[in-house]
Amino acid sequence: MIFLLTLFLAAVLTYATIPFAAWAGRRLGLVDQPGGRRRHQGLIPRTGGIALFVGFFLPVTFILVAPHLLPPDWLTWLPPRNDANETRRLAALLAGSLFCVVAGFIDDRFELSSGPQYGVQFVAGLIAIGGLIFIKHVNDPIGDGFLFGPDGFPWWIVWPLTIFWFMGMMNTVNWLDGLSGLVAGVTAIMCAVLALHMIFVADPPQLSVALLPLALLGAALGFLPFNFVPARIFMGSSGSYFLGFALAALGIIGGARVATVMLVLGLPALDVAWLIVNRWRRGVSPGQGGRDHLHLRLADLGLREPTIVMGYWGFCAAFGAITLLLNGQTQKIIALAILGALALAVLLWASRDPA
Repeated sequence: MIFLLTLFLAAVLTYATIPFAAWAGRRLGLVDQPGGRRRHQGLIPRTGGIALFVGFFLPVTFILVAPHLLPPDWLTWLPPRNDANETRRLAALLAGSLFCVVAGFIDDRFELSSGPQYGVQFVAGLIAIGGLIFIKHVNDPIGDGFLFGPDGFPWWIVWPLTIFWFMGMMNTVNWLDGLSGLVAGVTAIMCAVLALHMIFVADPPQLSVALLPLALLGAALGFLPFNFVPARIFMGSSGSYFLGFALAALGIIGGARVATVMLVLGLPALDVAWLIVNRWRRGVSPGQGGRDHLHLRLADLGLREPTIVMGYWGFCAAFGAITLLLNGQTQKIIALAILGALALAVLLWASRDPA
């Protein structure tokens, strides 16, 4: 019951907050105008990230503080916490999310260059590490146990690896945010996969942690009716920064499900790597905007926006289902290789000369 309640509450809070977020965007002049890379019609507020954040932040805050405020007899509906550090991780998740929303709002207001944006991502990673959200172990893909043994990676690998993970995820989500409903839908799929994995696949089940992706899933579902084509509000940098950070953190909090996250988000992540390499080869800054993102190139090739968005959703959902059905690490590595080959084929096709 608590799982459905968390999902429903997050969706309702987000949905109810969107009119205020849209009003604030218009009031402050935080609107996207058509032209250049933007092909939408009319002035659209880019403050939807505020609603996404509220829908996620309030339910998770209640989950965090409820054990400290309510009598034990009133907490039978709340799944027990099996990790002594879970409270600290929840606090870091909320603190990092708040930092990312504020930083993204500043970016929306002043349109920061790529340098300060990378700085925001770096600090967000540090906040996560301070809250014990870091990549300590990686499963051995060809055997049992972990790489580097039961003690995991040494600290001099943990820190840069975790920072790289957060910066990579935040850039992936930020660069993916180019078509209406694309990021919100992919986020919903990712959260659904994580929640199902924690509840039905993980051994033992991670019931208390599963509330977190369910809250983010509800927020994304509450946002989608306003963000799908034709969009009435965009999430802006406040939304993409927040979602990138939250997805990166949930992938670690859920037992370092890095392979699961990469299977679902493999196509967008590979597109980021493709863009960086191509822009470097052309002597262009990787952080410079352009219409060379895969989803925008597909649009320029004549595909309709809803078709592209639902195609991304289908691709991510299919590989998300694979992660729930496959048990062994080797099988997931093979699935990742297949995903990489398929994604590379799509990138090559979309990059061809239209002439």
